[in-house]
Amino acid sequence: MKQDKFDKIDKMLLNMLQQDSRRPLAVLAEKAGLSTSACHRRIKMLEDAGVITGYGADIDRHKAGYPMEFFVEVSLTRLSQGELEEFEKAVAAIPEILQCHLMSGQADYLMRIAARSTLEYESIHRNRLARLPNVARIQSSLSLRTVKTWTGYPI
Repeated sequence: MKQDKFDKIDKMLLNMLQQDSRRPLAVLAEKAGLSTSACHRRIKMLEDAGVITGYGADIDRHKAGYPMEFFVEVSLTRLSQGELEEFEKAVAAIPEILQCHLMSGQADYLMRIAARSTLEYESIHRNRLARLPNVARIQSSLSLRTVKTWTGYPI
């Protein structure tokens, strides 16, 4: 299912679920002008097609004890398939790495890491990041303030 295959109701449901996935099905159905069972079928179809991949809670990182957020660029020594896979497998095993993206441009990967303090980040850097396989360069940047948070895709 591609975006151009979404009709007005699919788009409305996706937008409402991105804003608040805990809304009762009856509320979603009413706002979309559907019966509850038709709304359920639509959402199930979007889930089955892989458009909706899961549901979760948005957690305030400050209140959860992670006031610092770092963006880390990593360049590898070589970009062979085996080295990429080895690096990515190691990254997946590190819970402090919240996100990791294979990039185009100067750095090969961009990671997002939350930390309780600069001392904790230093430990993550020294004991986790610096020990990742095939790393040639690591550059870290501290986010001073989030200007715009992600609230969903523009559907």
